[in-house]
Amino acid sequence: MNLEKLRTKRALKKLKPAQLAALAADIRKFLIHSLSQTGGHLASNLGVVELTLALHTVFDTPSDKLLWDVGHQSYVHKLLTGRRRRFDTLRQLDGLSGFPKSKESPHDAFDTGHSSTAISAALGIAAARDLKGESHKVVAIVGDGSMTGGLAFEGLNNAGRANTNLLVVLNDNQMSISQNVGAVSRHFNQLRITGGYLEVKKEVRNMLGNLPVVGESLTKGIESVKNLVKYAVLPGVLFEELGFKYFGPIDGHDITEMTKVFRQTQKINGPVLVHVLTKKGKGYEPAETSPANYHGIGAFDISTGEPRAAPVVKYTDIFAKELCRHAELDKRIVAVTAAMPDGTGLASFRQRFPARFFDVGIAEGHAVTFAAGLAKGGMRPVVGIYSSFMQRAYDNIVHDIAVQNLPVIFALDRAGAVCAEGETHQGLYDYAYLSHIPNMTVLAPSCGDELTAMLDFAVTHDGPVAIRYPNAAAYYHASDLETGEHEPLRHAKQILHGSTIAIVSVGTMLATASSAVKILQSQGYNPSLYDARFVKPIDPKLLIKLQTYQYVFTIEDAAAIGGFGSRINPTYAFAFPDSFIEPGQREQLFKRYGLDANSIAEKIQTLIIEEHLK
Repeated sequence: MNLEKLRTKRALKKLKPAQLAALAADIRKFLIHSLSQTGGHLASNLGVVELTLALHTVFDTPSDKLLWDVGHQSYVHKLLTGRRRRFDTLRQLDGLSGFPKSKESPHDAFDTGHSSTAISAALGIAAARDLKGESHKVVAIVGDGSMTGGLAFEGLNNAGRANTNLLVVLNDNQMSISQNVGAVSRHFNQLRITGGYLEVKKEVRNMLGNLPVVGESLTKGIESVKNLVKYAVLPGVLFEELGFKYFGPIDGHDITEMTKVFRQTQKINGPVLVHVLTKKGKGYEPAETSPANYHGIGAFDISTGEPRAAPVVKYTDIFAKELCRHAELDKRIVAVTAAMPDGTGLASFRQRFPARFFDVGIAEGHAVTFAAGLAKGGMRPVVGIYSSFMQRAYDNIVHDIAVQNLPVIFALDRAGAVCAEGETHQGLYDYAYLSHIPNMTVLAPSCGDELTAMLDFAVTHDGPVAIRYPNAAAYYHASDLETGEHEPLRHAKQILHGSTIAIVSVGTMLATASSAVKILQSQGYNPSLYDARFVKPIDPKLLIKLQTYQYVFTIEDAAAIGGFGSRINPTYAFAFPDSFIEPGQREQLFKRYGLDANSIAEKIQTLIIEEHLK
């Protein structure tokens, strides 16, 4: 059986083990070929092929609900639910999302992009089902580090005492919970699968509980012995104590075994957790050897595993290099990340300063408060987190950092429009959610040299500083910068001197703004161009200068509401609208939302003409 011949989910349920194994191999081949063209989350999806087949063999979507967490594990699920023919549009403009999207398919029960949310959401769906008197199954598939997030345990804690039918599948690919296998655990797992263990335990407890006082003491004694044995040999004791019936660990690449277990769990009332062991990157040697490198990858050459795109120097690279330079000079500098050492550039810091590097897992709130403790203890912590992920730690920033005015540096990577990841990952809201916080300084470098200068400033500033930059090639205009001095950096930089019209560029939009100015100049206009540098506080000298112009326009790679321009002149602010922004290349998104140079120049001319006609 191959993927192309699989027409319906009903046909999947009729396949024999050998046919399912052949289908799994064909799916891996398809994924490797397809993602070599489009890019995407390769390693995680290669690891869940058999798991996804087993789930769809047992459960009936869309009536049964499957929630994928982290959502980037859902590619095989998409293939099995009628989206194979559109897979070449994955993460492209107007194409398939790289995450579950309920508006894309009824088989996607819940939108999941960031991690650790599925158990809480699944519990809510299950509670709604119970209230409505329905009987469908609800399954949360949690893995690829999601169990390192505190929200997952909040969900487990509440699900364990809710006494509702809910299945949590822990996809353990050695990135969340340590591997725990062996003859004893396998033996207890078999007892659970037969159901005899659960029934015997219940019957013995009831029988001893009916005895007189002596019986009650005996019951407590047996319970104590049972707990000693349980804590010593059962790998799932944590989940058992939280109120779950635990199955596992089992081989996450054995479809027959998983199918058997999933069917057995449907006979059990209450929450159940099935622990499966998978290998990230399975079936493609480069991804098996270096799964982190193939977690999220661009187009690549299948034979070598090497990226197709030529390497470029990105803002992430500059940040990583400069942070290591500062760490050599100042032993107080430490680095903190939330499971993203490679994506944030901190892998090089970890290699050079292992004792001063902290990866806390997918726990952004903890990362921020942990950094607050480091700062309180006299260190200079630098927290490297993606812009959209930092949203998850908002209260920690306010309550633990800003109120105490602690010297913590936030390096916000993947800021602005984030190409292929779509709505949940667009880093468009950081200006808004940081700028109104007292004591917070927010910087936006327009080029690589400016990022260097801003980090120089941040490591000596007595208070929290956020520096935000995109996942893009670094633009340079070194002749326009005054590096090495803090005072010049505190003021906006005037790039071009003109009259009547002022254009203020924020961050890396300066290259676009410069191109728009050239177009306007060719039309007879003579605008001034400024590089804002500071998003908060806004340079007071800039505000005074802008009062001398008849027209003031701002350009930023951020949400319009709460952005830089909203504090200057919302009517003349070029920014992303009040809507969630779909996947697409940065240039495509800029053009669609009027943030490319031609659109900006045309709109400025239109606005000026309209003003003259009033």
